[in-house]
Amino acid sequence: MSSQVFSAFYEIVRRVPAGTAATYGQVACLAGMPRCARIVGYAMAGCQDPSVPCHRVVDRFGRTKAAFDTHAPGTQRALLEAEGVRFRPDGTVDLEKCHWNPIY
Repeated sequence: MSSQVFSAFYEIVRRVPAGTAATYGQVACLAGMPRCARIVGYAMAGCQDPSVPCHRVVDRFGRTKAAFDTHAPGTQRALLEAEGVRFRPDGTVDLEKCHWNPIY
């Protein structure tokens, strides 16, 4: 996959503010690549740039991913909770309350 494509995803994710979460599909759509959520996931999992808050991207159900738990299980959740993102009792991000709504 082109590094240009990944760079487009990273630019979008840099705009996701603390206290909110975006979905892989949402990032793909905003990049003009609907139906490429899986590629967004690959980009986030492989990102080494600390300026990209990859932990703020979850799946469409609000589930966190083990790829972000490089230091310990639950790392992504801990990072999100530290920013004020709410979780449901089932362990998923409460997207009704914390879903990023970009305004252009």
